[in-house]
Amino acid sequence: MNSQQIKQTDAEYILPTYARFNLCLVKGKGCTAQTPEGDTYLDFTSGIGVNSLGWCDDEWAAAVAAQAATLQHTSNLFYTEPATQLAQSLCQRTGMAKVFFGNSGAEANEAAIKAARKYSLDKYGEGRSTIITLQNSFHGRTMATLTATGQPSFHQHFGPFLPGFVYLPANDITALQAALTPGVCAVMFEPVQGEGGVVALTAEYQQALQSLCNTNDVLLIADEVQTGVGRTGTFLACEQAGITPDIVTLAKGLGSGLPIGAALFNQKCAGTLGSGTHGSTFGANPVCCAGANVVLNRLTPAFLAEVTQKANLLKTGLLALPGVASVTGLGLMLGVDFTNGLTAGAVQQAALQNGLLCLLAKNKLRLLPPLVITTEEIQTGLQILQKTLEGLQ
Repeated sequence: MNSQQIKQTDAEYILPTYARFNLCLVKGKGCTAQTPEGDTYLDFTSGIGVNSLGWCDDEWAAAVAAQAATLQHTSNLFYTEPATQLAQSLCQRTGMAKVFFGNSGAEANEAAIKAARKYSLDKYGEGRSTIITLQNSFHGRTMATLTATGQPSFHQHFGPFLPGFVYLPANDITALQAALTPGVCAVMFEPVQGEGGVVALTAEYQQALQSLCNTNDVLLIADEVQTGVGRTGTFLACEQAGITPDIVTLAKGLGSGLPIGAALFNQKCAGTLGSGTHGSTFGANPVCCAGANVVLNRLTPAFLAEVTQKANLLKTGLLALPGVASVTGLGLMLGVDFTNGLTAGAVQQAALQNGLLCLLAKNKLRLLPPLVITTEEIQTGLQILQKTLEGLQ
């Protein structure tokens, strides 16, 4: 099928819940994707932060294919080696005690929400179930995680929403102190608010979160669905603030293209969810876990140091471009603001015409290149953006 045929079939049969690019991709390798007609594009999106090792990494593809030809699914009623290997690696990398596997970031956050409420119920009884999240946050599209999301634009059409969520301004320690009433069981936050405009929380604020939560025995949940697994130059972004949450959620880059989510629990709350209290039919799928094991094996200290170096190169290059007002974010998770009336949407569409794939986050251009992007590819991307911006001036 050519691009037009694929688009027509999509329009006929797939629910139109996505504002798609006018672009059809049929194959990719590394940081380059190709259309049915043979046009190529440099990728600064990694499937919204998912393809951490780029497209079709050789080692990843071999491990996934081998597992698919050996044992593709069992359900969680049986033990499998890929899942236990992944759980051990995640706990050893993060210092956490236990892992729950699901299929997405939303599922991981659902597990965290349920665990936080059960932890308080078990220990304190009824009346301690409120979860604090932050304005401009994004935690998923299930009813619970959508309610947890602190953006009114997502709270349309689907009410009534679940009770028990309070939204605070980010980086406001005074507001946090006032909100930590006896009815609160958890605080959930993203170290960098991706969908909220690629806004990083300050280290001071994250440290205050940890201290206040510890003092009040309120569980601290770090939603690292987008920031985790090396995206910011450390395995977890919250490492850079020097904090250790009670629960950490992961997804996106963990599977490097396959659906997997994980909720990691520290020793304090590791025993909260027991047999029958939570589950996921496809969670800990052996094929997805085999791919994730390759990702974790690749994220060595040297690899993560290179991510930081490449992130610094990209940010410095962006700030030197004409029309760029500021760059926000952390690591290879950046948001770009523009001057002179330029809009991120216009820049994104023009960059697409010039062969570069980018994303949007509110009024910013959002860049999430694969972690394996080379310095040469970063320079090529910057050159395309410079050409794009000059053409829009």
